[in-house]
Amino acid sequence: MTLFEATRKALLAGVGVQAKVRELIDELVEKGELSETQGAKLIREWSEKADKTGKDFGKSITELIDKTLDKMNLPARDDVEKLNKKVLALSARVKKLEEAAGAKEAE
Repeated sequence: MTLFEATRKALLAGVGVQAKVRELIDELVEKGELSETQGAKLIREWSEKADKTGKDFGKSITELIDKTLDKMNLPARDDVEKLNKKVLALSARVKKLEEAAGAKEAE
């Protein structure tokens, strides 16, 4: 299972849990075991905690990916872009030198 698949399953599970919690709270309100105010408060509190957990999960995944990439010793995007610019500049210089050498040989 890839990291993407694991993350996707975790997020989908979270959505399913959220729907189930709302359903259970609605049932408790219908049965009169909770007032509508209490039910709304529980849903709001649970949603806030779920949002925080989701943000924490996202942060953890980002940190894990960053650490993994650091261990792999891969160049950053900026590094690759700088190298590309240098290669282009060097290619242009080589071309000019080759043209100059070709012109001298033709003389």
